[in-house]
Amino acid sequence: MRIHKINTDKRRDVDRFIQVPFDLYRDCPQWVPPIVSGMRATLNRNRFPFFKHSEADFFIAEQGKEAVGRITAINNRLYNEYHQSKTAFFYYFETIDDQQVADALFEAAFDWARQRGLTEMVGPRGLLRFDAHGVLVDGFEYRPSVGVPYNFPYYDRLIKGVGFQKELDYFSGHITADYDLPERIYQIADKIKARRGFKIKTFRDKKEMWAFFPQAHRIYLEAFKQVPGYYPVPEEEMRILFERITSIAYPDMIKLVMKDDQAVGFVIAYPDVAAALQRCRGRLWPLGWLELLRERKRTKWVTFNGVGLLPEYQGMGANAILYVELGKTLRDYARFEHGDYVQVAETNLPSLGDAQTMGFPMNKTHRVYHKKL
Repeated sequence: MRIHKINTDKRRDVDRFIQVPFDLYRDCPQWVPPIVSGMRATLNRNRFPFFKHSEADFFIAEQGKEAVGRITAINNRLYNEYHQSKTAFFYYFETIDDQQVADALFEAAFDWARQRGLTEMVGPRGLLRFDAHGVLVDGFEYRPSVGVPYNFPYYDRLIKGVGFQKELDYFSGHITADYDLPERIYQIADKIKARRGFKIKTFRDKKEMWAFFPQAHRIYLEAFKQVPGYYPVPEEEMRILFERITSIAYPDMIKLVMKDDQAVGFVIAYPDVAAALQRCRGRLWPLGWLELLRERKRTKWVTFNGVGLLPEYQGMGANAILYVELGKTLRDYARFEHGDYVQVAETNLPSLGDAQTMGFPMNKTHRVYHKKL
């Protein structure tokens, strides 16, 4: 077996790295492929904004001519500067069920990190702050939302076999269109809106959404300071998230909580186009983009992938407004029969408490691991 560090300037190397999970999950009905062009953009050191401040390398495990695994080793300098730490991250870990392959991939990542003076490794965490985290450890029977990792059950065993321990779990859940919030939540939301002067804003088009981008960035920076893995996200990287959302969400599905003329909170929802990505195998050209557009109009699934509130308004009942708007989104689009809400950290006790109060069931768990080097 050989571990090969790919040359990201070579198209063949990049394509081999991207192809690994496509081969691994070829017969898996739950796996949702990434958008291939988006993956190529991520590995472009000359254009992807992460590489302006930090570094990463990408490794493939080869047996003969076959690629049997891959991993990414990451040194996020913005994270380490903010936390005064020496942490490496791993991401894009995929492998066949073979402990020797996993050992070899991680040893390459460990060596890479040690050469840079990093003293621990955490992951899976992505190059960007808002990339989905973790390895799936519960809920293998369910298809994930777009961008949320899926993997086989043996990953947890292989990662622990390398010496990692659990650091943190993230929970995701599912509700159906017949779900309704407890009546008292509506009453609380109405009282808080009247008392505090909160209003809900939706958008007419993408142009209007982009006009609020500076406020959305400000909320993101302030609302998630206590979330694990936080660091101030540069504007250029925040634009990537905003572009992803506006490319698929209907404008009236993005809702802001307004106080006077300032946004103080948000609810992000968008149609789940996972089925279209499965059909086109993550390739938008020549006709994959048509599949995504059709699926956007006919999917019966909606993803809720962000509820945020400025710290000064947390703990005042304003969270009830956010959850009422979440429920309205599911009901206002009559064709939606299912809603997934994704990746709430187990340390986010207010959100988990809210979920329990609202009766939101959890059905998937993703795990992040750590290891001293």
